[in-house]
Amino acid sequence: MEIFVKAKTKAIKDKIEKIDDKYYVVWTKALPQKGKANEKIREILAEYFKIPFCQVILKKGFSSKNKIFDIIKE
Repeated sequence: MEIFVKAKTKAIKDKIEKIDDKYYVVWTKALPQKGKANEKIREILAEYFKIPFCQVILKKGFSSKNKIFDIIKE
């Protein structure tokens, strides 16, 4: 399943908001440096979808606020 994420870094707390079936907004306390925010967003998504971290794959948007993730549900 492909989802679109708007990333909000340097937030007060980590959270996720579902806009619709494909669009989400994710807030993270992590800084957007050296991929730290991307990794934290993957962790937040994995917890939200109740899947292992390795099943959340960042496809596009490595250095952008707008990202595309693959969620692999088995």
